[in-house]
Amino acid sequence: MIVRSLQLTDFRNYSSLQLALGPGVHALTGDNAQGKTNLVEALVVLSTMKSFRGVSNDAVVRKGATSAFLRADINHDDGREFLVEIELKTAGRSVAQVNRKRINRTRDLLTVLRTTVFTPDDRDLVHGSATQRRTLLDDAVVSLDPLRHDVINELDRVLRQRNALLKESGYRPSPATLDALDAWDEKLASLGDEVGRARAELIEHMLPFAQASYVALSGDGCLLSLRYDAPWRESGLAAALQSSREDDLRRGTTTVGPHRDDVLVTLNELASRTHGSHGEQHSLGLALRMAVHHVVAQRWGTPPLLVLDDVLSALDNTRANAVFERLLAALPYQQVLVTSAHPLPPSPRITHWLEVTAGTISPRTQDDR
Repeated sequence: MIVRSLQLTDFRNYSSLQLALGPGVHALTGDNAQGKTNLVEALVVLSTMKSFRGVSNDAVVRKGATSAFLRADINHDDGREFLVEIELKTAGRSVAQVNRKRINRTRDLLTVLRTTVFTPDDRDLVHGSATQRRTLLDDAVVSLDPLRHDVINELDRVLRQRNALLKESGYRPSPATLDALDAWDEKLASLGDEVGRARAELIEHMLPFAQASYVALSGDGCLLSLRYDAPWRESGLAAALQSSREDDLRRGTTTVGPHRDDVLVTLNELASRTHGSHGEQHSLGLALRMAVHHVVAQRWGTPPLLVLDDVLSALDNTRANAVFERLLAALPYQQVLVTSAHPLPPSPRITHWLEVTAGTISPRTQDDR
């Protein structure tokens, strides 16, 4: 799939933008706080209805405006053409259309445009909290099967309801409260088992790609292992919830389930979160993101739009050049957007050079970089 054009109105620092795009590698350079990440954020919003920065609409609508408008023309490999239009409102519900028809469910948007976004924070996929690794898995699960978007959202809703009931009930619940807990447990067990199974299957598919990606980035032959850490899956979530009920009532929260799971990443049987060097963790974080990109590309027969958002900023020039070339050599792609506040490597892979300045974008030549 290829994004042919992008139009923005009152989105972040873009009062009005019309940008022609196409296949190949687009390099967007410019000083910090000029709008490079805002541009790629808009593409992610067009694919998922949410920002990868995890912010509300108030943060993305330009100051003084009440709505932001985003529009993209997208071509699929089979010749189909799509027009995606989104209005993000500071008050009220946002509106999305595909080919002039309003859509009411986010999942209806997910097959039109898929994106893979690399950021400087990808090291946190290894070094950071379990929440970040669960989010990586769940976003990938939805990319592979958009119907599971509703399953994951419903799991979150049921979990919130169960936790609210536990907090209200106290340590000595009434018979009515116990009956209500039984009902929520049944729903949570069904949804949780499905999500846990999908995550575990995903990790199995990711492992060979993650291993190959790590070797491509680092050049060493360390053995990488990924394991989905979900002890409740041995008995099933229904039995685990029953066993933990007394503890849940005492603590006022759900202590077992997919929301407590983790992915254990090891190199040569050593936990990378605690034993990996900074460089190893950085390469592993990139490798996990690369593995998801490979799995999604394999599932749909075409790679997602690839975004490298300032991923080279923390690296010295030699390391940055090597990582950039190795990433693009190891990843399937049709269209790439690379952002950087620093000079990019003089790579022949870059086909378009663009300068971003205060919410405006102008073409450059390679000699001007």
